[in-house]
Amino acid sequence: MPLTAFLIGLYGFAILSLLIAIGHGAGARRHWRSRRRFRACHRALWSLVFALLAVIGVIGGTALLGYRRLAAEALVAKLDTRQLAPQRFAVDIELPDGTRKSAEIAGDEWQRDARVIKWDVRAVVLGAPPLYRLDRVTGRYRDAQQESTAPKSVVALSDPSRVDLWQMKQRFPRWIPWIDADYGSGAYLPLVDGGRFNVTLAAAGGLVARPADATTADKIGATAF
Repeated sequence: MPLTAFLIGLYGFAILSLLIAIGHGAGARRHWRSRRRFRACHRALWSLVFALLAVIGVIGGTALLGYRRLAAEALVAKLDTRQLAPQRFAVDIELPDGTRKSAEIAGDEWQRDARVIKWDVRAVVLGAPPLYRLDRVTGRYRDAQQESTAPKSVVALSDPSRVDLWQMKQRFPRWIPWIDADYGSGAYLPLVDGGRFNVTLAAAGGLVARPADATTADKIGATAF
């Protein structure tokens, strides 16, 4: 059975159980007013049973929704790269809200960093998605010696003036107990001429970088060593 159909069935079962519980509750009230105590208790017991079944149905459906969200990925950025010179590239960055940034970075690879807020399991099951704020795009060198000595290129993507939940959690960890983890996440791939890349955020909280087309994937394969 498809997950969507199963979810509809669970929520339908919960609604039906709730209606039956309400009916039994009304019957119990009538019997109690008529001084038929045994029948009133009997109907009240059935009302509690069906109310419990309704709760189980809602919890089950919500739990499945949560796990489906855990498996989902959201597109958070697109990158296009164009080589200007050896180890120097022009990078065009497009964010989901339509914001675009262009810059030059140096290196053999590009890396995108983000600050990630991951909620505890209870919040995720109830539908709370991981929060993120894109931080920067930087250039990386494959050679460790060059990485330590060559000039660094950084493109800032976030507005430092905004209220930062990530920093609040760092400074006041007891204020927001529903956060399970707060950490930085990065994703990187080789810089290639004419490359197109997609960066996604998994619901578990990690960034994933992938080639956006087969041509880019082939170019990355050609640079492997």
